[in-house]
Amino acid sequence: MAVISLTTPLTEAAVRALTVGDTVELTGRLFTGRDAVHHRLHNGVKPPVDLAGQVIYHCGPVMVKDGDRWVCRGAGPTTSSREEPYQWEVMRDHGIRGVIGKGGMGAKTLEGCREYGCVYLHAIGGAAQVCAERITRVDGVDWMDLGSPEAIWHLWAEKFPCIVTMDSHGNSLHRQVREASAAALKSLKA
Repeated sequence: MAVISLTTPLTEAAVRALTVGDTVELTGRLFTGRDAVHHRLHNGVKPPVDLAGQVIYHCGPVMVKDGDRWVCRGAGPTTSSREEPYQWEVMRDHGIRGVIGKGGMGAKTLEGCREYGCVYLHAIGGAAQVCAERITRVDGVDWMDLGSPEAIWHLWAEKFPCIVTMDSHGNSLHRQVREASAAALKSLKA
């Protein structure tokens, strides 16, 4: 299987060329954003960074201070479904092109991916240290008033591995798995 190498910020054309099942390696800037960040953006607070073309990583990284710089020790994905009420609006309002997380998202986000040219990328859950190895530096942090796991961390990634599980064409691997599982369960009950 071919690996598609992409560099952030992402173009709409690059995102629309991706389909469910593609393996992607991201190099460049990733911005973390969990519940508190999405809630704040949803309430109309202007982000401290330009998110156009960028990727939001649903992650509460483990950071340690080494002298005057931050070092990322753990960067595993967090469950994305909590952002479902807000994610499509963040896509629309801020022009993001990618979301990284785990567990997938729902119909609103899938429609947002289709309409605004975005993809949902699944990272490896339970592998926070492995993911952190692809974070080569931490360039900044905003909204620390939310707490370290909820802040917006400016991460620089090198070949960060992901799989496209929701694309900009309305396809969702998560939906396919749910439907196949429901059919299998139904046949077992029969």
